[in-house]
Amino acid sequence: MSRLSVVIATYNGEKFINDQLSSIIKQLDEDSEVIISDNGSTDRTIEIINSFNDRRITILHCLQKGSVHNFENALNRVSGDIIFLADQDDVWLDNKVQIVKEYLRKYDLIMADSRIVDENLNVLHESFYVIKNAGNGFLKNVISNTYQGCSMAFKKEVLNLSLPFPNNIPMHDIWIGFVAELFFSTCFIPEKLLLHRRHHTNASTSTNKSEYNFYQKLTFRFQVLKYLPLLLKRKYFPGKLSTLEQK
Repeated sequence: MSRLSVVIATYNGEKFINDQLSSIIKQLDEDSEVIISDNGSTDRTIEIINSFNDRRITILHCLQKGSVHNFENALNRVSGDIIFLADQDDVWLDNKVQIVKEYLRKYDLIMADSRIVDENLNVLHESFYVIKNAGNGFLKNVISNTYQGCSMAFKKEVLNLSLPFPNNIPMHDIWIGFVAELFFSTCFIPEKLLLHRRHHTNASTSTNKSEYNFYQKLTFRFQVLKYLPLLLKRKYFPGKLSTLEQK
């Protein structure tokens, strides 16, 4: 039986973390784990997480600022064969884990569709896929990324090749999607398995109009593509870290 690891990065998430954790925990078996990395929350986030009093939940403290470091801190501690990424402010639909596990029998990484909702879970858009013209394909996602961390799940083999994250990648989900497109099988499944909250404190702008100009977007693509030699070395000549991935 495959063991599941759910990874959540938190920062001042007291308003929504209870809803999200509740929607996740009820879908997990007793052998699953939830690894939460907190980036120095100053509100009641940690208190709320501890109130679950669930041995499957582990809280880590991340000293480096930013969501990329926060997720990497948690991902370095997972022990499961299947990894789910989760945002602190979303809600998983009841059948998410069951459906995803079935697809991961065939694919190495899957993306699920989601409904975009407001703070009160009122539906703003019926489909993330439609908004972003989402789908797999290496060139497609280099030009316009449609990998969204909160909707991703993947096998441990994908994670092993993705870590450690190189310096200066734009986001963790872009990087993991890039790795999966190059070396693994991917699928954007049709099911909507998530309510993805949009509000003014979101770390991601994935469903909003981009705040970055053309030059910044081009720079992000270059930052990802320049690590292609590193990935080839990791895949085919594993061993000593190159200078491109030194922290």
